[in-house]
Amino acid sequence: MAKVLGLGGVFFTCADLDNTKAWYARVLGMEPDADGGLAFLHRDSAEAFPQGARTVFAPFPDASYFAPSSAQFMLNLIVDDLDAILARARAEGVDEVQPREAHPYGRFGWIMDPDGRKLELWEPPRG
Repeated sequence: MAKVLGLGGVFFTCADLDNTKAWYARVLGMEPDADGGLAFLHRDSAEAFPQGARTVFAPFPDASYFAPSSAQFMLNLIVDDLDAILARARAEGVDEVQPREAHPYGRFGWIMDPDGRKLELWEPPRG
């Protein structure tokens, strides 16, 4: 039976394309590729987190978990060093929107991007 193998991309609009791309590069270290997109190679997360790298596709009954964003979705981004990413974000004037959390399946922090989308930063457990 044919099945979906993973998430192929996330596409969204933004108020200022150049500013949004620059913000993601500056704050989160995501460099645009030759086509202007911000691509992730699955092998990079699998190398860093052999047991924990995955894409979660989860419908929610309402958008309250995404607050303070008014969007009906949230982006969850795998990071290799949550503390360092959040320190860089703070240095760029980006505040965390809720306290960090640690669970057996990883550590989490939350910030907002320039267009008001909530970003959940996830550092999976190592090993």
